[in-house]
Amino acid sequence: MPAKPTRRNMTLLRQTCNLIPGFMVPKLAREHGIDSRSYSPWSHVVSQMYGQMTRAVGLNDICDSLDLNSSALRAIRGATAPKRNTFSHANRTRDPEMAEALYWGMHAHLTGLQPSFARGKYANGYLRRFKSAIKAVDSTTIKLVANCMDWASHRRRKAAAKCHMRLDLRTMLPEFAIVDTARIADGNKAREMCASLEKGEIAVFDRAYNDTEHLHDLDTRGVYWVARGKKGMRYAVVDQIESTAHESILKDELIKLTGEFTKDKYPSVMRRVEALVEVRGELKKMVFITNNLKWSAWSVAELYRARWGIETFFKELKETVQLVDFLGYNRSAVCWQIWMALLAHLLMRFLAHISQWEHSFTRLFSLFRAALWHRYDLIGFLKSYGTADCSYRVASQPEALYLPGFGSPKEYPVGQPMPERSTV
Repeated sequence: MPAKPTRRNMTLLRQTCNLIPGFMVPKLAREHGIDSRSYSPWSHVVSQMYGQMTRAVGLNDICDSLDLNSSALRAIRGATAPKRNTFSHANRTRDPEMAEALYWGMHAHLTGLQPSFARGKYANGYLRRFKSAIKAVDSTTIKLVANCMDWASHRRRKAAAKCHMRLDLRTMLPEFAIVDTARIADGNKAREMCASLEKGEIAVFDRAYNDTEHLHDLDTRGVYWVARGKKGMRYAVVDQIESTAHESILKDELIKLTGEFTKDKYPSVMRRVEALVEVRGELKKMVFITNNLKWSAWSVAELYRARWGIETFFKELKETVQLVDFLGYNRSAVCWQIWMALLAHLLMRFLAHISQWEHSFTRLFSLFRAALWHRYDLIGFLKSYGTADCSYRVASQPEALYLPGFGSPKEYPVGQPMPERSTV
């Protein structure tokens, strides 16, 4: 019986794909009725993952690269390189809900495999005093080409998709996500994004998700929320509060909405905090609203500032995986690519966690992309990588170096000092 190959004899791509349990992809393919006779779902997933990890710019880029490395690719549970038309047909016709289910299945699998991966700490020291989980809700727009106008028309002569996401700011991992067209307003997705929030949890979102009827629903469920106040909000001041002496707090008051369409949708008292917040090096006046009447006003401002974590997450996502050049133009192909991009990002985050990666995530992705077909022990490779602990080789001997005008190295033997350059 031949010995099993060690991780050192596997490519980095193979070790990464092996994080996905062998039963998961075939099981999801059966559940979603995907035909696997000509092109297996596993090969489809590996091809999509490879495209994300290499930031491939088209179908030919992926198909040609995998075909050139077909022997190493076949070692990844028998995956095969697709033909261009086969790959395009799979992206166009296969149900993208399988890709979504695969992402959430891997999310549950990895957090169960490493419980510490799901237990994070707030990077901001001020937020550590909050024992409840803080969830940021926001969306990012993904620009598409004009060929997608039939299903993703956003504005005149423009097309775009939008990814709505709820992010746990403690672990910086998504908890809920929706991929849809950009024409649907964020407020219409607010209820769906916050439906599974539990009593005592804190939701932080921008004013695009500020719907008074939805805010009242969260309040009755015992969910705390912090949001930006909309411009032109009509209200009456009920009471003034002095919860903190912080110099950046301008107003801290209890209010009731008096607008014709808002007073009935939110009949309870809410809190309005006006503060000076530093934005791009300048102080800017911002208005925040919340249903919590006990926090200090500065805590309300800090909670909203923590929402910037989801903006950082979206920036990191777009800088690493491929969400610019799409492999197809129809809805199914775009959704497949977005969910596979999220999956590639999740796997890289997991590898960074278990290897205790200390450099930037962008650097990790660049390194991985460069060494994808190399055979290293993946975790050992990431743990030993860096500029502080690495050993350097001398590229050339010192006596071989000379500057123009100083003569050749043969004129100055080893140990003899080089002449000083004239200043004349």
